Amino acid sequence: MRYRAGLSEHRHINSEIILYKTKREGVKKMSSVTKNEKSSSNSSNGKVVLAYSGGLDTSVILKWLVNKGYSVIAYIADVGQADDYDDVKSKALAIGAEKVIIDDLKKEFVTDYIFRAIRANAVYEGRYMLGTALARPVIAKGQIMAAESEGAEFVSHGATGKGNDQVRFELAYYALNPSIKILAPWKESEFLSRFRGRPDLLQYAEEHNIPVKASGSKPYSEDDNLMHISHEAGVLEDPAYAAGREILAKIVSPLDAPDKPVHITIEFIDGDPVRVINRDTGHTVTDPLQLFLYLNELGAANGIGLLDMVENRFVGIKSRGIYETPGATVLMAAHQDIEGVAMDREVLKLRNMLAPLFSELVYNGFWFSPEMEFLQAAIDKSQEMIDGRVNLALYKGNIMVEGRESPSSLYDMELSSMDIEGGFDQTDSKGFIRINSIRLMAHRAIVAKRTRNGRSL
Repeated sequence: MRYRAGLSEHRHINSEIILYKTKREGVKKMSSVTKNEKSSSNSSNGKVVLAYSGGLDTSVILKWLVNKGYSVIAYIADVGQADDYDDVKSKALAIGAEKVIIDDLKKEFVTDYIFRAIRANAVYEGRYMLGTALARPVIAKGQIMAAESEGAEFVSHGATGKGNDQVRFELAYYALNPSIKILAPWKESEFLSRFRGRPDLLQYAEEHNIPVKASGSKPYSEDDNLMHISHEAGVLEDPAYAAGREILAKIVSPLDAPDKPVHITIEFIDGDPVRVINRDTGHTVTDPLQLFLYLNELGAANGIGLLDMVENRFVGIKSRGIYETPGATVLMAAHQDIEGVAMDREVLKLRNMLAPLFSELVYNGFWFSPEMEFLQAAIDKSQEMIDGRVNLALYKGNIMVEGRESPSSLYDMELSSMDIEGGFDQTDSKGFIRINSIRLMAHRAIVAKRTRNGRSL
């Protein structure tokens, strides 16, 4: 499915609206569909909020929990994935969920997670833009809020015991509600002995009339949200396997992108994007969610944001992933460029030292941690007066900067000019170089002395 600016318009769910308050978040909207409002009293084991996707794993887990005597609320987080929510809702109720909650988290995901990662220039292991890792804390937070609102003592998820997501979900659960109880079937002996692989899951689904979509055309798994889509496992576990154009779900191949560049301008205030202007058409977007979706649309159409890499999971296993991250890739390039003209050199140096730490915390699941609060406070300070606009050309997978301007620019054309004299006394450079060469000359003297004495370094 291709990105488009109006991605959220077709996802409105006509259902009952629940309003509730939390200490930090105030009033939040959630859509809810109830099968049996009085069902919780019929369950002997308690009430559980399951992070439900509608896929094979979470559908089997839903039925498993129901058969174990739990009252299950299926929690569906809308973070921009290309799902038919009416279909997923109906499926959950048919399997046995007592209630389905559909939570629209798209705007929060953009403003409170994606934009914060862009401000930090967060890229894991120098390449991965953390599309899945950033979605997990916003989903976990919504799930915990739902559990508190529904009076559920348990939360559950479908992540396996080999991957990163189990860690991300569960660390977030405990950080937000230390008293919460977690049901993680893929780490329970009884569940593991019953389900040793996909064939067992399919057999169980057939026995319990759980509808399963055929997946033979995609021999790998995917995780989709409005920031990216990832492809991994299956045939992709062979790191030498060359995935062709057919794997692409959101972007066009750079080879198939238009032969004409698209020219845009991105404006920033305090490090956050506030406006995107298509200079070819005059189209302007300012709403944060629609701005990001529009960048997704433009980036995807021009083949931007494709990555194939092998990364290191937190649990100690290497994994291969192919990622499509169009809008965030464009936004990151523009943000880094405006920082070049508006951020102090030493502040930039320190912030760049923090960026890998920030990225690792996100990847490993420590979004809700004291060290992350510290890093975010420092990064927020670094973004003060990172204002201005960057002009870009998008062309066949490339992002080309075509100029920038900033009201808080630290760039002085006269000081930097090779043609204009004044402002900077060039004779001062002689002493500057002499002082900075002292330690280099001292080091060379020591090396020469050791060499004369027949000793090597």
